[in-house]
Order: sequence, then C-alpha cells, then structure tokens
Amino acid sequence: MQVNVNGKTIELSEAGWLLNLDEWSEELAAEVAKNENVPELTPEHWDIIRLAREYFQDNGTVAEPRVFSKLLKDKFGKDRSSQKYIYSLFPTGLIK
Repeated sequence: MQVNVNGKTIELSEAGWLLNLDEWSEELAAEVAKNENVPELTPEHWDIIRLAREYFQDNGTVAEPRVFSKLLKDKFGKDRSSQKYIYSLFPTGLIK
C-alpha cells in the first residue's frame, strides 16, 4: 500500500502501518487519517497523536491502552481520556 504526500510516495503495510518510521510527518498523519475516515485532524486529535509519538520515542513501543488512557488523564483530564472520547476522534482506533 502506498500514500502520496507532498509529491513523495510513502510505503505502508497492507494494514496501513508506516514501514519506515523516519518518513513520519504531520502531513503523512493527516493523509492516513483521511484514509481512516477522519477528514480533518483537529487540535484535540493532534494532542493525542503527539502524546502517542512522545511515548513511542521515549519507550520504543506503543503504549498499552490502559497506560495510554492514564497518560491522557494525567495530561488532559478525565473528560479527554476515556475510550469513548478516543473513539469519537479515531473511530477505527488510535494506533496506526
């Protein structure tokens, strides 16, 4: 699977995962979001995306849902940390 961002072709796995982490950009994230039926990334989306990336960069792995929910709660409060809230922003799931 491929996606074009700013004239550059970026390879994704069949499931839509980025194959080369060095190719990640906010433009790529926005394009992948469109493919996941999220037409526009709002500031609330970016808060979550940036927190997920920060966790990955610090730990070399994706946070487990329970751990990530706690990170969200600690940073943004109870209203912005529930599974319901996350799925309202990312209907097919957060991690991609």
